[in-house]
Amino acid sequence: MILFPAIDLKDGQCVRLKLGDMAEATVYNPDPAAQAKAFEEEGFEWLHVVDLNGAFAGKSVNGAAVEAILKATKNPVQLGGGIRTLAHIEAWLEKGLARVILGTVAVRDPDLVKTASRAFPGRIAVGIDARRGRVAVEGWAESSELRAEELAKRFEGAGVAAIVYTDIDRDGVLSGINWEATITLAEAVSIPVIASGGLASMADIERMMLSDAQKLEGAISGRALYDGRIDAKKALALLKRGAC
Repeated sequence: MILFPAIDLKDGQCVRLKLGDMAEATVYNPDPAAQAKAFEEEGFEWLHVVDLNGAFAGKSVNGAAVEAILKATKNPVQLGGGIRTLAHIEAWLEKGLARVILGTVAVRDPDLVKTASRAFPGRIAVGIDARRGRVAVEGWAESSELRAEELAKRFEGAGVAAIVYTDIDRDGVLSGINWEATITLAEAVSIPVIASGGLASMADIERMMLSDAQKLEGAISGRALYDGRIDAKKALALLKRGAC
């Protein structure tokens, strides 16, 4: 079970949004590379990065910050936000990303996801961001009629490494992960699922240890780590004990 610390990038800084609203951004560190190094020193073994500007623009915007992060940490990094072409995927993987997360393009062009998964085994994840169960795209600015489970099932057998499932209505508001929806999704597909959105306290870390959540690959934490609501050392120790 992996706890992924999150670095969300807006205008080159490490921020957290409230409910995905770019106008509701709190800057936590103006130096994302330093933050990445700090997470590594705390004992985290993965890093989750999102180019928020890129998600809206449909192209990489915070590329310099991402490259600085890759140089600052030895941990594997997964990146989402604005990655829409095979060339863009390949370029980022060559720069050292462990895997890329495809969100909007997974809805718009699922064949690209499947092609990329074949070309880069184990290095392509799908980001499914949902509002009341319906998939949202373009940095959450647009909603679709597509249900999260329906989208996930499109990639069964395609070689997708993981699904990052975010409940938008819980993101950045510390209300707790939507465990019911996340676990239901994980039970519907064979692809590993990562929970995202709302992780609020050590109670959520403890919830990760229950048997029905063990099918998840892990969960992403942002604001709760930055605000000190989750003690990184205690959380990682608890998850390590649970894996024994």
